[in-house]
Amino acid sequence: MSAYIRRLRSKIGHDLLLLPSVAAVIKDAEDRILLQEKSSGEGWSLPAGAIEPGETPEQAICREVREETGILVEPREIIGVFGGSDFRYIYPNGDEVEYTVVLFLCVPMGKSLEPLDPETQTLRYFAQDEMPRLALPYPSSAFFAAHDKR
Repeated sequence: MSAYIRRLRSKIGHDLLLLPSVAAVIKDAEDRILLQEKSSGEGWSLPAGAIEPGETPEQAICREVREETGILVEPREIIGVFGGSDFRYIYPNGDEVEYTVVLFLCVPMGKSLEPLDPETQTLRYFAQDEMPRLALPYPSSAFFAAHDKR
C-alpha cells in the first residue's frame, strides 16, 4: 500500500475508496496471458495497481508490472477501461475499493520473472482454456483478442 493510500485509509478507515488504476495484459510467444497469484490469498489477477498522484497511467503500469513481476514493459495500446460495481472489491483486511481500471496491452522488454515485492506468490502464463477465476471480472475475451502490432 502506498503512502498516499495509507494516509487516506487513516482518515476513512475501511470505507469505500474509489481508485484510478491500471492493469497489464502481457502475452508470451504462445499467446498465453501472464497472471499473478497474490500471496495474501486473493487469488489470481493481472499485474495491476493504483495510479499514484502525479503519475500518468503509462508510468503507473510500467511501475506496477516491474514491482510485481520484475518485467520491464512498454504499454502498446489501451484494450479497455473497466469499472463500476463489478470492480468493487473487499480486501482480506476489510478495506473496500472500487477500481476504475485502464487495461493496457504491454510488450515485455526483458525476460525476468522475479517480483520485487512480497505481494506476488506465483507468476504463470495461461492459455484461454486454462484461465482461472480472476479477483476482478475482466472479460478474458478482451485479453486474447488484443494483438501486439509490432
